[in-house]
Amino acid sequence: MRKIIVICLALLVLGMSTAMAAEDMTLNVMLPDFYSDSDWVTLEAGNPVLQAIYEATGVKLNVTWVPNSGYAEMTSLTMADPKNMPEVMVIQGPRDAITISSARAGAFWDLTDYIPQYEHLAQGQQSTYDNTSIDGRIYGIYRARAYARAGIYYRNDYAAKAGIEKVPANVDEFKALCMALAGLDNMYAINMCKYVTGTIGITTVMFGAPYQYGIDADGKVYPAFEDAKFQEGLDFLRDLYAAGGIDPNFMTIESGNWDDAERVDPPKALMRLDCLDNGYRYEEWLEANSGVDPEHPAVTLLTAIPNSEGKIQIWPQNTGASGEIVITKAVPESKLQAVLAFLDWCNTEEGQTLLNCGLQDKTYWIHEDGFRYTYPEGEMENSNQYDIYTRTVQHSLNQLGMNVNGDLTPPMAQNILRVQYNQNLIDNAQYVIANPCLTFDSETNTLMGATLNTDVEDAQVQYIAGKIDMNGLKAAYQDWYDMGGEMILAEYQAAYDASK
Repeated sequence: MRKIIVICLALLVLGMSTAMAAEDMTLNVMLPDFYSDSDWVTLEAGNPVLQAIYEATGVKLNVTWVPNSGYAEMTSLTMADPKNMPEVMVIQGPRDAITISSARAGAFWDLTDYIPQYEHLAQGQQSTYDNTSIDGRIYGIYRARAYARAGIYYRNDYAAKAGIEKVPANVDEFKALCMALAGLDNMYAINMCKYVTGTIGITTVMFGAPYQYGIDADGKVYPAFEDAKFQEGLDFLRDLYAAGGIDPNFMTIESGNWDDAERVDPPKALMRLDCLDNGYRYEEWLEANSGVDPEHPAVTLLTAIPNSEGKIQIWPQNTGASGEIVITKAVPESKLQAVLAFLDWCNTEEGQTLLNCGLQDKTYWIHEDGFRYTYPEGEMENSNQYDIYTRTVQHSLNQLGMNVNGDLTPPMAQNILRVQYNQNLIDNAQYVIANPCLTFDSETNTLMGATLNTDVEDAQVQYIAGKIDMNGLKAAYQDWYDMGGEMILAEYQAAYDASK
């Protein structure tokens, strides 16, 4: 008897209506794919991970994979054609206009009243559910992420070769380190790819700019790009680019290939502004593949850096979430609670482990020390061959994971950097700044904000790369105002004033 049937029967005992039958259920899912260059084994072809999910739940996952670099565009196209929507899909990043309008138009099931009825979904943080709500209603299960996750990591061994052994203690020393790394032969200082939001955001916020919007001493709402500290951060990236510290082809590098400049020996780039968990994973790769001594990490995590005024600010890589899982109206009401029961199971220890780790002794192993590894004991030197197999059967199934009730997967051995990272999440939460307009409603931003912001970001990239000067950048900012920015500011201003 499938576990999902047991769950649904339990719901019946509670007096809830469910039409989940005792036979199998196929669930059509659309997920972002970070390994589009790897083959994917389907359930019909004998995927052991999908088979285990099926045996545990009775659910056959029919996954449509979309390369991560094009996922946002495909999401927009999918929501524009409600007749061909998947039943369950990931909505990445913050709410955008088409997501909000689609929710309001009834494209997704309103889950507000259902979530409290499911044991694991109900354990999510209400504040995070609120951050992903639309008009006070919850249309998706958020994918939990650590709040103080963003930062900088760099190769300290190469920094020492460049003459810098001291960890930067402020923005000026950070800038000096970057310029020194830019001087090393055939290497770039900062590893950048076409996903520039994080690099620009981490830099400008660290320098002292607000996140997305600011509110001045007189209570006036303004866009972050108008802040002098934001421009200071952009100018630094422009100077570093001019000094050869950034790959001139960074806009052709897909986010799925971001690691490529690091995970070679010698590396092609020495620093990254990104999620710090990638930093300890990089260290683990170096220990497994380049003979780095675990007691002397070659990677340094750089966080909580005071700016020129002595203030510490950290860019919020997320709002406690990295997008959400929505159930579209392709799911009939008679099937809704069965789908919710499956998503609830995804947050159990068994569900989290299968989605995030796969199967023991196939895609992960428990060694004598009790920790989880991605290769069998004694096979560290052959870890790559196991990674290749994992990509074919596990692929990016973790993108279906939510973990609203915390991480319940088997623990991995914690190298020095992983311990530091976990402590940073606690210590640095106080420095993460928020978008003060996050909970305010702006109809213009809903309709046009994503497009306007993309246009501004494109201009900032051109500025960094020296393709346009300050006049060109200011012209792009003026276009933002003229094309809808003025209305966005007016609507946010009205909402802010009303909140006071």
